[in-house]
Amino acid sequence: MTSSTFIRNAWYVAAQSGEITDKPLGRTICNEKIVLFRSLDGIAAVEDFCPHRGAPLSLGFVQDGSLVCGYHGLEMGCNGKPQAMPLQRVQGFPCIKAYAVVEKYGFVWFWAGDKDDADESLLPHLEWAESDEWAYGGGIYHINADYRLMIDNLMDLTHETYVHASSIGQKEIDETTSKTTIKNEVVTLERHMENIYAPPFWQKCMHLNHLDSEQLVDRWQRCHFHLPSNVHIEVGVALAGNGGYHAPDDKKAASIVVDFITPETDTSHWYFWGMARRFGVDDANLTDVIREGQGKIFGEDLDMLEQQQQNLLKYPDRKLLMLNIDAGGVQARKLIERKIQAEQTVQAEG
Repeated sequence: MTSSTFIRNAWYVAAQSGEITDKPLGRTICNEKIVLFRSLDGIAAVEDFCPHRGAPLSLGFVQDGSLVCGYHGLEMGCNGKPQAMPLQRVQGFPCIKAYAVVEKYGFVWFWAGDKDDADESLLPHLEWAESDEWAYGGGIYHINADYRLMIDNLMDLTHETYVHASSIGQKEIDETTSKTTIKNEVVTLERHMENIYAPPFWQKCMHLNHLDSEQLVDRWQRCHFHLPSNVHIEVGVALAGNGGYHAPDDKKAASIVVDFITPETDTSHWYFWGMARRFGVDDANLTDVIREGQGKIFGEDLDMLEQQQQNLLKYPDRKLLMLNIDAGGVQARKLIERKIQAEQTVQAEG
């Protein structure tokens, strides 16, 4: 039984819907090279490998809903079966692996296990993606670091005080204790800060929501880890004394930081980030402003995580400390490991 750092029977975000245009898109997920393309029946995914000479199919093109290899013109169907090739009979050509994919919520979801085991009922329910009461803007980063390092990062926000000092960081974050709970395979870490001044990013959000940014606020951070590797963080500030997290909409600036973390290899991942908000939902300029600010913040994380990964590769035998602030990430890793072990046990017994 081979070891793995990835859960297989789960949905991962493979791409933003807008990334799949009239051209195929190559991507590696859980160490598997795939190519995504729009067939006549919707988005499809197959191995990024032409069975003729091994060329990447992602270097080809889409024609009449089929994927055509850019090397010698072998035409592949969305089921991985060769369809046609100039002057050749393709009936005896080997098939390639096809994967289950679903387009929903503005994302393309990829099932990393066997296609026949794909269960659409396991897709997450994203209320903010279906409601006119929310606005969303986001982006994507490729990060050369183990995907679990990003989960650690998002489940311990005390780093904001240091990595993001000029935007969302403030000393009250690491001076305020947090609480970690586990329920129904969801790890939640929350921190509430009262009667403080908002940091620059949230001052801007308050101003854009017609709130006095110089007033004291109550601030909250509620990080939720969901299998296989997603973190959604409820964040916001409310004018002090109005109920904090439970304050009415006209007294706060609140949002959900959306983080879909998709393993690429053992030491790299795709990071789909964004923010869903309940204020100024019709203001496209506000969406752009927040996206730009959030992109810069996550860019700071990218640099830190990639250099952290290089250190860990250089010193693989050095043990790392586990402090109380690491509780959220530690519990998330335990859930991942238990799920992987369960999958491997079923595979071994089968």
